[in-house]
Order: sequence, then C-alpha cells, then structure tokens
Amino acid sequence: MINIRPFQKTDAAVFKALNIAWLEKYFYVEAYDREVLSHPKKYILDKGGYIFMVDYKGDTIGTMALLKHPNEIYEFTKMAVAPDLQGLGIGQKMMAYVIAFAKAQDLKGLILYSNTKLENAIYIYRKYGFIEIPQEQEVIYKRSNIKMKYPL
Repeated sequence: MINIRPFQKTDAAVFKALNIAWLEKYFYVEAYDREVLSHPKKYILDKGGYIFMVDYKGDTIGTMALLKHPNEIYEFTKMAVAPDLQGLGIGQKMMAYVIAFAKAQDLKGLILYSNTKLENAIYIYRKYGFIEIPQEQEVIYKRSNIKMKYPL
C-alpha cells in the first residue's frame, strides 16, 4: 500500500509543504518550524538525523524525521500525512516503521513532543509503547504540552 523511503534532495519542497499544511490545520507554524522545514539537510540530516518520505500510488503523501539530540537520543518529529489521506492507518504504519528502524539502528532513545489536543495521535503513541515523561521547563515547541519516550 505505502512505500517508506529515505529523503532525497528533491523532496525538500514536499517535506516542507506537508508539514506546514499539518501545522496550519492543527496549530500554527512557529519560527523554529519554519527554519527547520526550510533547511532539513542543515538541521536534521547534517546533524546525524534521518528523514523518511511516504509514497502512495505514485505520490509522496507523508513524511517523518528523527532529529538527533545529545547522548544518542532521537526525537521523532515532522510526522505529517496529506490531509485527504489522514485516518486510513498510514500514521500507524509510519510509527511501526520508525520504531523498527530505531531498534535496527540500535538507537539509545526515542522521544517525541506532542499536544494532548491530538487525541488520536496520543492514542497511537501509547498503543505502540510510548510513555509520558516530564517535559523540560524550556520547551522546544510552544504548542507542546506532552513529552513521551519509547523504551528502547
């Protein structure tokens, strides 16, 4: 049904567009988002992270990334699915892929930041084994009110 593949230079525009569309649908685009989405190579790939694109019927319809933090911890971030394809279980397949990838790469930790307003997303995170942990005083994203960790 879907094909998940590594990011290519030619994916930059669709990576940004899918994420901006998701942010605008549910929240707003923060300056930090705009900077990272405009320069994914600089902020994610060049720092040891990963970006994945999701293809469906010849179109790129989704994206997700693992942003490297200190101590070999990776933040699961920039997950977006085209609005007209949300609710079809694609996000769950993306989640399963990222967890399998993290285990295969022997990553030391996997975290994510979200918002409890996104009930379906929080449900999926918990379903796949993420647990809530304390969020830092100074949050990376203003819209975030929950931090979760996957026990690798």
